[in-house]
Amino acid sequence: MNTGPSVHIALVTRAISGDSFAKDILINDWYKRVYNYALRFLGDHDLAMEVSQLTFITVHGKIESLKDPSKYRSWLYTILANNCRSQKRRGRNPSLSALSSTAPANPEDFACSSSNPEQRMIEQEATDRLEKAILRLPEVQREVLIMKEFEGLKFREIAESLGISENTAKSRLYYAFKHLKESLSGYTYHPQ
Repeated sequence: MNTGPSVHIALVTRAISGDSFAKDILINDWYKRVYNYALRFLGDHDLAMEVSQLTFITVHGKIESLKDPSKYRSWLYTILANNCRSQKRRGRNPSLSALSSTAPANPEDFACSSSNPEQRMIEQEATDRLEKAILRLPEVQREVLIMKEFEGLKFREIAESLGISENTAKSRLYYAFKHLKESLSGYTYHPQ
């Protein structure tokens, strides 16, 4: 369900007031984004599923505590980021291969993919290298990078979600890109 901002706020308002149907719609609307964030952060399909479910259990149980429906997105990402960090602290190394089995956030991302098998293999190698480099980033940089570049959050929302200033979020993104550039230096990808 693709909803505009006013419809989304109305839906969150209904969920806050205890409407189970509205809560279910919110879960359906946000599940793929929550799962993709968790997968990119943790690098493991099973852990991402577990964290996604835990996130929605928490959201479902605590949504009545959300004071401002327009803050739902940053509130959701706060819960998600905390759950990802908690899971990461518990241990279990991520499986880098799990990332390559994920669908992109937008199906259109496949549209530009080449029909040439050799070119597809080169594109997949570039994607794998990038995913591995992202997993090697320090946690604080990785979470900002994922929120900004993959989830499309604004710096204000990232700052609210992580309990940091906007300038800190910008700085972490800068250093994430710097580390990625260093990590990927020497590798050249030339799409045809």
